[in-house]
Amino acid sequence: MAHVFALAALLAGPSSATENVAPLKDLTAVITLLGLPCEQVVSARQQADNGHIATCRNGLRYRVFVNAEGRVVAQKL
Repeated sequence: MAHVFALAALLAGPSSATENVAPLKDLTAVITLLGLPCEQVVSARQQADNGHIATCRNGLRYRVFVNAEGRVVAQKL
């Protein structure tokens, strides 16, 4: 449940340049907790729908967002 709140905070808006590492760590944690393979998120970009496209060190990419039921979802791209 704590990770849902962490993702909600992450999706809330951009952070300052000095905090760019925190969203990557949060996305890594969310993807890993969902049982998907991702060593580490190395880049992410925010989408118009308040989701993120996360690229992992292993080359996998995921769309991470909160669905209509309020659940955090990561879809492999």
